[in-house]
Amino acid sequence: MQVWYASYGSNMHGARLARYLGGCRDPRPPERSVAVELPGSVYFAYESKVWTGGMAFYDPDAPGVVWGRAHLLSAGQFADIATQEMHRVPDADLAVDLATLTAGDRVALGDGRYETVVCAGEIEGRALLTCTAPWALADVAWRKPAARYLGLLAAGLVEAGAWEAGTIAEYLAARPGAAGEWSVAQIAALMEGEADGWRAPS
Repeated sequence: MQVWYASYGSNMHGARLARYLGGCRDPRPPERSVAVELPGSVYFAYESKVWTGGMAFYDPDAPGVVWGRAHLLSAGQFADIATQEMHRVPDADLAVDLATLTAGDRVALGDGRYETVVCAGEIEGRALLTCTAPWALADVAWRKPAARYLGLLAAGLVEAGAWEAGTIAEYLAARPGAAGEWSVAQIAALMEGEADGWRAPS
């Protein structure tokens, strides 16, 4: 069984996704990756232990449109990526039958930050799935994302190939948590810095 993994954060970037796939039981790359738009909003909150700033979360009930990248994976690969996001060992499938999920379904596998699986629709008859937090955008304090993290998201959107660089900078600058903290010009400068490729944070 195959599903589309809708990435809206750092896993939009191919090199970052490859690190997660390297921890999967099946490390093969995605069969395909396509640009995608989801209903809802992306916002930045809490603090990443890796990046030090706010992390991206998805609220499917908030107004707006989310830009992302969907990767065609096996159900097992999606389960292993989701498990790693939950800081667990990827050694078993999720405790939910992914084949039964349809648009709008939400399954909480815990109360942690990326422990809620959301079905945001479908592409070509296959479920479009992602992971987020169980709370809503309005329920938490927003937090400024770190430069390296925001630049990586921008680079992932560039890789998706659906949006111009300037439009991507405008989109990210308007996200809750980044709005008022990062200008369009500053994000554009970050994007220029990503031109040499992505490296893992130390």
